[in-house]
Amino acid sequence: MVITDFDSFMKIDIRVGEIVRVEPYPEAKKPALKLWIDFGPELGERKSSAQITKYYSPETLVGRQIIAVVNFKPRQIGKFISEVLVLGVPDGEGDGVILVEPEAEALLGGRVH
Repeated sequence: MVITDFDSFMKIDIRVGEIVRVEPYPEAKKPALKLWIDFGPELGERKSSAQITKYYSPETLVGRQIIAVVNFKPRQIGKFISEVLVLGVPDGEGDGVILVEPEAEALLGGRVH
C-alpha cells in the first residue's frame, strides 16, 4: 500500500453531482450504464460509464446524487468517453457496486473534504 501525504490527496477533486440522464450501454464488455451528471454551474454536465447494473437501473438513478472524481483525464470506454469516475464500493459478495452518495441533499458541485 502506498502512503501519500494530505497535499497529494487534495489534488484529487471529488464532487457531488446529480444524475440527470441514464442509458443502457449494451456495447460495453461488462454490463454498464451511461450516466450524464450535473455538477452545478461551475463544472456543468459530465458523462460517465459505470458498471452498476446489479443494483441500479436507469429509472432508479435519475435525480440521485452521487460522488465522483472530476479531474481525471477522460477515458475511452468502447465508443463512449467517460469524463468522471463515479465512486462506489463492492457489495458483500464482491460482484456488485454500491454507489457512494451523500446522506442528505447536498450542494451540486460541492467538494468532498
